[in-house]
This record gives sequence, C-alpha cells and structure tokens, in this order.
Amino acid sequence: QLLLVESGGGSVQPGGSLRLSCAASGFRLNYYSIGWFRQAPGKERGAISCISSSGGTTNYAGSVKGRFTISRDDAKNTVYLQMNNLKPEDTAIYYCAAEPTVQAMCDPDHFSTWGQGTQVTVSS
Repeated sequence: QLLLVESGGGSVQPGGSLRLSCAASGFRLNYYSIGWFRQAPGKERGAISCISSSGGTTNYAGSVKGRFTISRDDAKNTVYLQMNNLKPEDTAIYYCAAEPTVQAMCDPDHFSTWGQGTQVTVSS
C-alpha cells in the first residue's frame, strides 16, 4: 500500500516558520514527482510547490515564492516544505502528493497518491 504522511503543521505567529515533512511508505519516492498543495476553508485546493523526481526542477506558486522551499531527501524517503515568513493567508490544510513521473508537476489532477494533510494556522 502506498502511503504518504504529512507532519510538521501547527500554529505560529505571522513571520514565523514551519517545516512540513511528507514521508512515504510502501514505495520509494526517488521515482516520483512530488507536489505540495493547500486548501483553505471555502477555497479550492491549490498548488504551492512541486519538485521533479531528480530534485533538479522546482516550481512555486507566486504567493509563496521566496518564502517557501521544497526539497527532498531520498535516503529518508521524505520531501520537505520549509515555510518562512508565514502570513495569515497561509492558513490552510497542507497536503503532499506523489506521482511516478520524472517532471515536476503542479496540477493536482495529475497526482494519484495523496496524504491526509496537516493543518497550518498563522495567527497573532
């Protein structure tokens, strides 16, 4: 069974930082393109960042560019999302997803394996 488990969410004040982890079990992430997505209450799920299977290509949504960094540690079978300078509008449930393909993809419709999500709340 292919499983993704997100962790690292929580509550922080504006300007704070969090690092989300996406750990895989049942498969090796190094053959997969990974995406991070988020969904705020009343809004559709949207792409935050994605990384190719090699890690050589990364993409970011404009709203997080310069603040968030996606990375992968295939030895640990884990992908990370470092989030700095968090803003209240970053409040959402964050999901990671995996697809066995080479290129970086940020379209959620192209991902077949999803985690359960982790809540991030940014509030003073």
